[in-house]
Amino acid sequence: MSEPKIRNPDYVARVGQSLASQAFMHQVLCATVGRVAPGEVEIIAEARHELLQPGGQVHGSVLAALADSAAGYAAQTLVGPELDIVTAEFKLNFMAPGFGERWIARGKVLRAGRTLSVCSADVFGVQGGEEKLVAHMLTTMMAVPAHD
Repeated sequence: MSEPKIRNPDYVARVGQSLASQAFMHQVLCATVGRVAPGEVEIIAEARHELLQPGGQVHGSVLAALADSAAGYAAQTLVGPELDIVTAEFKLNFMAPGFGERWIARGKVLRAGRTLSVCSADVFGVQGGEEKLVAHMLTTMMAVPAHD
């Protein structure tokens, strides 16, 4: 992707404020924002018993939510403040059991269009400081008018 055009100079604050306002992501998953750059966002969630399957790996829906949010926020960094981003579709591949002390989802815009953006997200389980790829998402995000 060529150098993305910044349409909102406050994109970093916008991502943080938006995640903090989502009860599911912020309060239920206790997700936080990591690195934010134009077209790239990292979302992190610490392991908690409530998020795990009986075997000790994270529930697949948690990986899907983290990947979807990372990719969506990556797309949001490239739109103006008058627009929001919603998911149009996604495909998620589980690559390995989701064991870890925490999970890091790294979303990236592959192609930003005026209305639709194609994005990807990789989710890594972190155990003992080592990252292991546990899920990969390919998704299409849609820009829609922002609501207040």
